[in-house]
Amino acid sequence: MFGAEHTRTLLGPVDPARNAAVAPPLVSAHELIDRAGTTEVVAGRRRVRPTRRLVLTVGTLAVAVGAVAVLQPFDRPSPDVPGGPGSTAGSVLMPVSYQFDTDPPEAGPQLRALAGKIEDAEYDHLGGRYMYHHTKVWGDPVMTSADGRHQVAFAGETKVWQAADGTGSQINRQLEPQYPDQGSRDYWQRNLDSRPAVGATAAPAMIPLPPMELTPPSVDSPRLRELLKVEYGPGAASKEVNTLYARFVIPRAVRAQILRVLADVPGFRWRGRVTDRAGRDGVAVTFDDRERNAQSLLIFDPKTGELLAHERLMLSPVRISAYQVILDAAWTDRTG
Repeated sequence: MFGAEHTRTLLGPVDPARNAAVAPPLVSAHELIDRAGTTEVVAGRRRVRPTRRLVLTVGTLAVAVGAVAVLQPFDRPSPDVPGGPGSTAGSVLMPVSYQFDTDPPEAGPQLRALAGKIEDAEYDHLGGRYMYHHTKVWGDPVMTSADGRHQVAFAGETKVWQAADGTGSQINRQLEPQYPDQGSRDYWQRNLDSRPAVGATAAPAMIPLPPMELTPPSVDSPRLRELLKVEYGPGAASKEVNTLYARFVIPRAVRAQILRVLADVPGFRWRGRVTDRAGRDGVAVTFDDRERNAQSLLIFDPKTGELLAHERLMLSPVRISAYQVILDAAWTDRTG
């Protein structure tokens, strides 16, 4: 997830606002995930199928009230109002429904079993100059009402083509507004003048990426444990796994080793079969940080072990704080 400083670093001397003062940022998904850490993409086979809807349920809350949210697929306008992304009323985000919602078992044995049986991803047999990642993010930044009760943020789509030396291109696109609960949606619809402005619908510009040092993760367990910051616990490890998968195209051997490293981190719970926000089948682990009233969620592909999504939730009341869905990751020789 990109903040202002990271964006300025990417733009370098071509940044038109490099000498301008920057106001303190709103609370972002990156900050929320950091708070729960130490002191936070993807083969052609996993592209989102545009014919599938997103079915997002509230776990135990869904059992109690029968609530099921059906959202439109990515890159499609909502039926609320004719037009493209951002022109609609927006959707309420519901937590993913877990197979094991209560009394989930420890995740270690299941993660080790998954590591031992994963298969090649399509990109394991391909090559190219650029690592390609297509992600969708919500929660960076979040706008909160003056009384602190209601929130809204625009989902964002990012496509990145990055070579081994860091150079390449990036495209960012603002999508539809999304809300963590119905109360927030109702509030911001009553106060449209206070809601963040919708971005232009014109084709987004391609942003050049400057050189930077990129060191792909290896299968070396001690080095991988250090990279994933497991010494700081499962919250920090969840964040770093997400960062690795959003930056590198991870080969099969490293994917398996990541799962084994996570299996040795106390605190992860096995949630079993889930369906992610892109309608894909996955298996999930969570970590409940009761002290911070937060939950970290990782969803993996049950066949290849690839990371499909990372989410941050509030435990009470249960609602989404931030999510990143990794829609695609691949090797390619072309950008754009």
